[in-house]
Amino acid sequence: MTSYQAITHLSKHAHVIHSDQEALDIAARLAEQFKNGAIARDAQRILPFEQIEAYSQSGLWAISVPKQYGGAEVSSLTLAKVIALMSGVDGSIGQIPQNHFYALEVLRNTGSEKQKKKLYQEVLQGARFGNALAEFKPKNASIKQTLIQAEGEGFVVSGEKFYCTGSLFAHRIPTLVKDAEQREFLAFIPRQSAGLEIIDDWSGFGQRTTGSGTVKFNHVYVAAEDVIPFDVAFSTPTLVGPIAQIMHAAIEVGIARAAFEETLIRVKQARPWIDAHVDSASQDPLTIYEIGRIAVDVHASEVLLKQAAQSIDAAYPAPNANNVAKASLDVAKVRAHSSDTALKAASKLIELAGSRGSQRDDGLDRFWRNARVHTLHDAARWKYYFIGQFALNGTRPPRRGTL
Repeated sequence: MTSYQAITHLSKHAHVIHSDQEALDIAARLAEQFKNGAIARDAQRILPFEQIEAYSQSGLWAISVPKQYGGAEVSSLTLAKVIALMSGVDGSIGQIPQNHFYALEVLRNTGSEKQKKKLYQEVLQGARFGNALAEFKPKNASIKQTLIQAEGEGFVVSGEKFYCTGSLFAHRIPTLVKDAEQREFLAFIPRQSAGLEIIDDWSGFGQRTTGSGTVKFNHVYVAAEDVIPFDVAFSTPTLVGPIAQIMHAAIEVGIARAAFEETLIRVKQARPWIDAHVDSASQDPLTIYEIGRIAVDVHASEVLLKQAAQSIDAAYPAPNANNVAKASLDVAKVRAHSSDTALKAASKLIELAGSRGSQRDDGLDRFWRNARVHTLHDAARWKYYFIGQFALNGTRPPRRGTL
């Protein structure tokens, strides 16, 4: 278990992306680079500091910044495609910026103009935001014990968080806190703040290098200008929840697509053996059947992802109860479907690769392990429940970060 107290200095020379196509082109080039060493990073749990630095310096971590503040303000579909592409190469790298973009969406909805200008500018310069949202010790996930109290011209934060994905790589750690009146805020705490401790104790069998460990706050000071309201992001119709969830869906869609493409490679490599043992006219119909099933599932998840992104973008100019509910439900559909698809595609890869699929040096198990751990983030069965409630009873889903 290692405690981290330092991070690379924030560069002021990050590239600024100006269009959706530029974002996709840069993501494609970076993904090719990140393929190198992906198996070793997973097997040996080598944290991808170099890759994350390149990722943020490329400008891709700023693509959701609104145009009026100097960003590209890309579509939700472009954001999802970037995350899916990275997740197919390395599931951990794909997930690390998810809460960064989530924090930026909360900022867009609840931050003041002064706060937006300051924090968006940092992101355009290459700043990375981690997260400290979940808590491990309370009996219920909805219970938060990390407190914020006024002190001097700012505040102090005390508490402990777990599953803090990306915090090892972050310049700021957006932290969910409550005050004495039980109001919730998001505090963008600089990671070098006195009293802040980041512990690398994440030991999941998948998504091994996301840096999802513990963050402790021992009377940590935070300036008033770095604290924004959080609870109001859900008291009115906003896209905070759908945007958070479509990124999770994109992670699983990316893993599913990559696992399927790897399956095709492995089956084709095995063809000489197949041709020697199976009637050439049939060409192993059972294998072809399984590949066909996964091909349909992967394509279906990708179509659902596109539809969900289009629903978010349609609601973006003027969110209201109806279009936000539609976006939430469409995202829930892809999130539920992609969870199943990623697990099936990753499992079939190992099955159809045969005995080679059990070799650790090939790293084929990482797709399933990453999918299995990520799909535990929030249960797909609740997605189906809210989808069913609306279909049967016309009941809109609740507004929250898991929808």
